[in-house]
Amino acid sequence: MNRFDRITAILIQLQSRKIVKAQDLAERFEISLRTVYRDINSLAEAGVPIIGEAGVGYSIMDGYRLPPVMFTKEEARTFITAEKLMEKFTDLSTQSHYQSAMYKIKAVLRSTEKSMVENLENHIEVRHRPGAFHQPNSNTLDILLKSISERKIAKILYVALSAEQPGERVIEPVGVYHENNYWYTIAFCHLRNDYRNFRSDRILQCDITDRPFVHQHGSLKDFMHDSWENENMRLVRIHVSKRAARYMREQRSYYGFASEVEKEDCIEMTFLSPSLDWFARWYMMMAPEARILEPEALKTIVRGLTEKITENLGL
Repeated sequence: MNRFDRITAILIQLQSRKIVKAQDLAERFEISLRTVYRDINSLAEAGVPIIGEAGVGYSIMDGYRLPPVMFTKEEARTFITAEKLMEKFTDLSTQSHYQSAMYKIKAVLRSTEKSMVENLENHIEVRHRPGAFHQPNSNTLDILLKSISERKIAKILYVALSAEQPGERVIEPVGVYHENNYWYTIAFCHLRNDYRNFRSDRILQCDITDRPFVHQHGSLKDFMHDSWENENMRLVRIHVSKRAARYMREQRSYYGFASEVEKEDCIEMTFLSPSLDWFARWYMMMAPEARILEPEALKTIVRGLTEKITENLGL
């Protein structure tokens, strides 16, 4: 990247965030701090009203805006790919907002880029097997994100995995993330007085209230790496026939798959499972071609399920 393009990119980043640290700019553009300072001085000399505070970072005076910029062909192609993903992997409300933003982005493209984008739209498709991806209800993600940004409590109607009927929860969402074909939110639950994970497709209704957050929360990254997420994990080891292992590989990531080792006549799989009951029901599908190595508690649960099945069959 030449110096002109880099300085322009720095200006765009300054406009996109309230505060930008010199170290962040140095890491993004792979330049020294001295070069960052020179580029910032060049912007200031060109009339950009930059405010710098030692130990804090740089910001641009309120009211200053860079005139519409031109996107590169590479950036324009990325927009279309992102649009296709948004169509499949978000709720209807978020999709609508993104489409509206895309119209504005396309409006500033040059004619050649517009033609390229229109052509590419017919050559990118995101597919998934029926039932493989679980889309949130119409506006769940949008409301959760609004709750996070405005720091206002949300009220949800939620069907827990172990519950037969939905229950009302009052939550303070920390963040949302996508994993194993589901969207989740980590939130402080007022009912449990602790942080909980909520799966978005189990949220039947989501509303934002006027009540501000009661607690101060860390970033989503802090929670994702926190020990609370893994403190209830149980180690599971099983031997599976090589034929059955091929089918289990399609679903194993949903059940805490950690590793596998190929043996002479089987595959040894290791899992970190948050629920032995949940794991046992999945294991039963392949039980005739699998053997539990540990823990003993899992064997006990499977025996109980087998006895229940025998009883229901009248055997």
